[in-house]
Amino acid sequence: MSDLSGKVVAITGAASGIGLACAQACLEAGAKVALVDRDAAALEKVCAGLGPDAVPVVVDLLDKDSVATMLPQILERCGRLDVFHANAGAYIGGDAVEGDPDAWDHVLNLNINAAFRSIHAVLPHLAKQGSGDVILTSSVAGVIPVVWEPIYTASKHAVQAFTHTVRRQMSKHNVRVGAVLPGPVVTALLDDWPKAKMDQALAEGSLMQPKEVADCVVFMLTRPANVTIRDLVLLPNAVDL
Repeated sequence: MSDLSGKVVAITGAASGIGLACAQACLEAGAKVALVDRDAAALEKVCAGLGPDAVPVVVDLLDKDSVATMLPQILERCGRLDVFHANAGAYIGGDAVEGDPDAWDHVLNLNINAAFRSIHAVLPHLAKQGSGDVILTSSVAGVIPVVWEPIYTASKHAVQAFTHTVRRQMSKHNVRVGAVLPGPVVTALLDDWPKAKMDQALAEGSLMQPKEVADCVVFMLTRPANVTIRDLVLLPNAVDL
């Protein structure tokens, strides 16, 4: 049985998409959840609908001073932290020749720098308490280069390298580190897809729903303490990778 009773889970990018689905799944498993996002209005609305164990934490992950307030906010409002899920991210696809490096910078800053900085903000706390979980939302693009997505693919390869090395560093502190690597999921991140590609994917059943990713995250968090799910890849059946 998936039981997170007594645990506090913090999830970035939690106001929508995979982050929101993971928050809902963790709440259903008995956890208190700190939903971390920069959109204060969206957070308040979402948390009001999720109930008293859903706690809004407003943080701009691209602002280092704001990130510095994240852990203190979580501890003040929730009392502890057991799980940190670095989920926030952005997507960009397209031909590199026609790409906009300024748009690339935003994706790389959020998917890499902001993810790593937010994790760094909680690692000393988890190490000191001698327990905890860190999960990163990666992508199948982190292990299989996707021709249409050179920048996104590069960012998720960086996430994979960070996951594997930090996992080995944190094991001595009894802190587990792993990544969930979904294939295409129906979220706002795919708004960049050409309409023809999106229509074809929906018709073929080659897109997953956020809840399917969330169920895998709860599975990872509820394994026995001596087991780490380092990488969990999930794909729609119609995706041939």
